[in-house]
Order: sequence, then C-alpha cells, then structure tokens
Amino acid sequence: MSTDPYHEVQREVQISLQTASSLRSSFLRIRSLAREGSEELVLARNELKTTLAALYTDLEDLEESVKIVEDTGPRYFGLDDAEVSERRKYVVHVRREIEGMRADVEGRILPSGGKSPSTPLPQSQSSLPSGSRSPLQSVPGSQSGETDDEQAKWAHEEQQLLLQEQDRAMDSISGTLNTLAQQAGLMGHEISEHVEMLDDLEANVDRTDSKLSNAMRRMKKFVRDTEETKSGWCITILIIVLITLLLAVILV
Repeated sequence: MSTDPYHEVQREVQISLQTASSLRSSFLRIRSLAREGSEELVLARNELKTTLAALYTDLEDLEESVKIVEDTGPRYFGLDDAEVSERRKYVVHVRREIEGMRADVEGRILPSGGKSPSTPLPQSQSSLPSGSRSPLQSVPGSQSGETDDEQAKWAHEEQQLLLQEQDRAMDSISGTLNTLAQQAGLMGHEISEHVEMLDDLEANVDRTDSKLSNAMRRMKKFVRDTEETKSGWCITILIIVLITLLLAVILV
C-alpha cells in the first residue's frame, strides 16, 4: 500500500481557502467604504489576487493527487470509489469558491446570480469555514470553456502581478546597491585624502630630520673647532712662560 498524498495537500488547500475567505471579507468591506482606485482598495485587491493564485496552484496539486488515485486505482491506496468521488466533489467545490472570489474581485456576477441550489458538502469538507462553503453541482459543458478562459486570464494577470512585484524588488535592490556604491566611492575619496595627508606628514618628518642632522653636524664641528683653538692658546701661553723663566735664570 502506497502513501496517499491527498490529506497533506488538502490541509494546505483548507488553510489557503480560509485565508482567502478572510481576505475576501476584508476586500468587500474596504470596497464598500473606500472609493474605487484608492490605495487601500488596490492593496486589498492585489493581496487577494496573490492569495487566490497560490490557492489555485494548491488546488491543481490537490486535483493531481485525486487523478493519481483514480489512475492508479483506489484500492492501491486502501480507498473505495465513494471516497474518491467525495474527493472529486471537494475539488469542484474549492474551484467554485475560487471562481466566486475572483468574481468578487472583478465585480462580475456568476451565472445563476452567483448562487446555486443548496447541496450538502462532502464529509471531507466539514472543516472548511462557513463563509467559504458553496454548493456543488456539475458544471455544464458551455460553462467549462468559460471557466478555463477565466482561469487562463487570471493566471496571466497573476503572473503579471508577480513580475511587477519582482521588478519592484529588483528596483529596491538596485537602489540599495547604488547607495552602497556611492558610499564606497565616498569612503575611497576620504581614504585617498588621508593617504595624501600621511604622505605630506612623512615628507615634513623627513625634512625635519634632515634639518636636525645638519644642526647636529654644525654643533659637532663647532665643539671640535673650539677645542682645537683652546689647545693652541694653552701651548702658546706655556711657551711664553717657559721663555720668561729661562730669561730670568740667565739674567740672575
């Protein structure tokens, strides 16, 4: 017996359906209070569209899981035909809910006034919120083509919306990178100025060192010359004293 993927996907669909139902209520409330084209209404509409696009993707996964069971055989997954039928009805129910929400967003009125005769929900749908339940009935062949066209239109619109959001994100990232590049340029300029200041300081230190070296050489030369001059005078004085003493001895 293989693992049945239906229940895991169904939980995701139910969560998305509950979120979409809350967003639809919020959108309808805002639409009744705000003027058409207001920023709050546009944000609410875009948020609901994005959620419905994600919900539709989950619904496709759910329908694929039902198809897998139908193609493989219910008994392979430990199911019976009645359970598979209930799952198929649940998929149709969720699809109708999505179409109803899309009609609310676009301001359209569904065939038969957006309502259909009351039909009990399958047991697997009992956990859905009351605001998101809708009757189930077979879709006529003439409406099936309309549904496919509407779904293709919505898929295209959602892709455009996602592309716009990606473009805005890329623009934001580009702006951030430009700011960082400007800051890096300013930092590089300041570093260059500091390098020039350090070069000037080094040149001044070298000049000061050269002047000190010259002053020290002059000082040493002066001291040496002074010592040599004093020695000569001392010798001259001693010679004079010696001659004087000799003359005194001779004359005496």
